[in-house]
Amino acid sequence: PVLALAAAAPAWLGVTHAAAALALLAWATPPPPGGVSETPGDVPKAPGTVWRVLQLTWEEQKVFGAAFLCLVLAAIGETLGPYVTGKVLDAIGRGDGLTAGAVGMVVAAGGASVLFSGCRGGLFTLLKARLHQSLSLRLFSHLVRQDLAFFQAMPAAQLLAHFSMEVPRVCMAAPHGANLLFRSLGMVLVVGAFMVGLAPGLALLALLELPLKITTHRIQSARKQALQQSMLEASAQTASGVQESVAAIETIRIFSAEEEEEERHSWNLAKELRLKEQMELELAFFTLIQRVLQLAIRVLVLFRSHQQLRDGYITPGVLVTFLLYQDTVDSHIQVLLYGFSEFVNNAAAGQKVWEYLDRKPTGDVGGMREPPELQGHVTFQKVSFAYPGNPEHPVLKDVTFEVRSGEVTALAGPNGSGKSTAVALLERLWDPGSGSVLLDGIPLLEYEHQYLHRKVVLVEQDPVLFSGTIRENIILGLEHCEESELREAATAAGAMDFIQGLEQGWDTEVGEHGGQLAAGERRRVALARALLRRPAVLILDEALDDEDEGAAQRWVRTGLARTVLVVSHRPRVLDAADRVVVLECGAVVETGAPAELQERCGAYSRLL
Repeated sequence: PVLALAAAAPAWLGVTHAAAALALLAWATPPPPGGVSETPGDVPKAPGTVWRVLQLTWEEQKVFGAAFLCLVLAAIGETLGPYVTGKVLDAIGRGDGLTAGAVGMVVAAGGASVLFSGCRGGLFTLLKARLHQSLSLRLFSHLVRQDLAFFQAMPAAQLLAHFSMEVPRVCMAAPHGANLLFRSLGMVLVVGAFMVGLAPGLALLALLELPLKITTHRIQSARKQALQQSMLEASAQTASGVQESVAAIETIRIFSAEEEEEERHSWNLAKELRLKEQMELELAFFTLIQRVLQLAIRVLVLFRSHQQLRDGYITPGVLVTFLLYQDTVDSHIQVLLYGFSEFVNNAAAGQKVWEYLDRKPTGDVGGMREPPELQGHVTFQKVSFAYPGNPEHPVLKDVTFEVRSGEVTALAGPNGSGKSTAVALLERLWDPGSGSVLLDGIPLLEYEHQYLHRKVVLVEQDPVLFSGTIRENIILGLEHCEESELREAATAAGAMDFIQGLEQGWDTEVGEHGGQLAAGERRRVALARALLRRPAVLILDEALDDEDEGAAQRWVRTGLARTVLVVSHRPRVLDAADRVVVLECGAVVETGAPAELQERCGAYSRLL
C-alpha cells in the first residue's frame, strides 16, 4: 500500500487532498448561534475571545500593517532563496559556470529575508507592548469602578494573579500569533505553489502530510487548551496563597501557623506540577505521532523522486530545489500548527479579562448634580440595609436620624450595632435596601460620583496610604493646591510637628501602605488629606484620640469642615460632640446632647 500510494497518479492524490480538506472543514464548522451562557454572579460569559483579540489588535492597525508588510517582504526573500539556488546548480551542471549575477541574486534574496525579518520581529514586539499598555489601562479603569460586591466575591490576590498572568498572554496572542501564522501560512502557500510547478506529483504526495498533521494537532490542541485553563486557575490560586501569607505574616507568626501555610503552599505547587507533567506527557506523545507521519511521507517522496529522476521527468537541480522547499514547508507547517495553537490558547486565556470588561456595576453609578455649595445636612430616612452575602439578616432596620450642618454629631453604639454600615451608606459604598440617605435634602444617588466623594470625605482608624511621599499622599486627587493650604491642613490635623521632624520632611517616602510611618502618624496624614479638601461632610470613623476631643469642633468653627460625623467609643470624644445618635442592633435607640443622654441613664450611659 505504501508503494502504491507513492506511485499513485496526481489525480488520485488530488482527490485525497480534497476529501481531507472537506473533512477538516466539516470538523471546524462552528455550532449554530445561541444565547450567551451566564457565569455565576450574573456575569455574562465573554463571547468570541478570538474576535475580541482581533478587535483589540485593530486599534493598533498602523503598527500591525507595517509589521505585516515586512512579513510579506521577508517571506518573498526567503522563498526566492532556494529557487535561485536551484537555478545556479542547473547552470553549473550545464557548464555555464558561477557568475557574479548568480551570486548577487542569492545574496540579495538572503539579505532581503534577513533585513525584513528583523523589522518584522521588532514591529510585532512594539505591537505587543502597545497592546499591553492599552488593555492594562482599560482593565484597571474598569475594575476600580466596580461595586464593592464584586471585590468581596473576588479575593484581591486572585484578581491580581489574573491581571498579571492573563493580560500579557492576551496581548501576546495577536502579535505572536500573527507573526507565526501569517508568515508560515504565506510560506506554505507560496512554496507549495512552487513545488506544484516544479513537480506536481511529488508536491501532492509531499503535501499529504498537511491534513494528517492538522488532524493530530487539533486533537492535541483541544487537550492542551483544557489543561492550560486548569493550569491558569492553579497558578492563580498559588499566587493568591503566597500574597495572602505575606500580607498576614504577623498573624501567621502570632499563631505559629508556618507549617500549615507551608503545607497549603506545597499542595498548590503539587497540583501545578501534576498538571504540568500531564501536559508534557501528552505533548511528547503527539510529537512522536507527528514525527512518524513526517518520516513516512519523506520516505514516500524519496521513493517517488528516485523514479522520476531515473525516468528523466525532473533534473538534479529541480530535485535539490524541491527537497529544499519540502524542508521549508515541513518547518513552516510545524510553526503554523504551533502558532495557531498558541494563538487560540492565548486568546482563550483572556476569558476572565473579557468577563471583567463586560461586567457592569450592579449599583447606580451616580447622577449629574454638582451644586456650587453644600450645607452638609445629612438625613437618614427609614433606612434598612442587608449585605448581599447575607440578605436575610439586616444590619440596619428602619434607621432615621439627622446630622445637622455646622455641628459635630457622634454615632455611638456597641460593636455590630451598624455604625460602620451607616458610614458606608453615607459614602455610597453601598445603597440602602429601602429608605433614603439625603444630603441637603437630595438623595445621594442624584449627585455626580466624583463630586460626592470630594464633598463627603471619610477618615478611618487605620487609613490607607499609597507608596509615595507624604506630600503626594496629602494632595492625592487634587490638581491644584497652594503650599499655604497644604500647611494649614497639616497643622490642623496635628501632622506638622512630626513632618518637620523627619529628615526628608514633606518628601519622606511612606512605604507600602504607609508602613514607614507609625499608626498615629498615618492617621494624621489621612486627616490632613481630608481637611485639605474642606469637605461639606467629614466622617471620622475611630480616627480621633482622647487628646483630639475638641479637634472636630475647631475644624467646624474654622471652616475646614462644614459638618462632622464622628464614630467613636471614647467617652471624651463623645462628650465633645453637639449631638449623639446611639445605635443598638441596627436601630436608633437614643438621640440627643451628651449631657441630656447621660441624665436619662439609658443606652448612652451604659456605653460610657
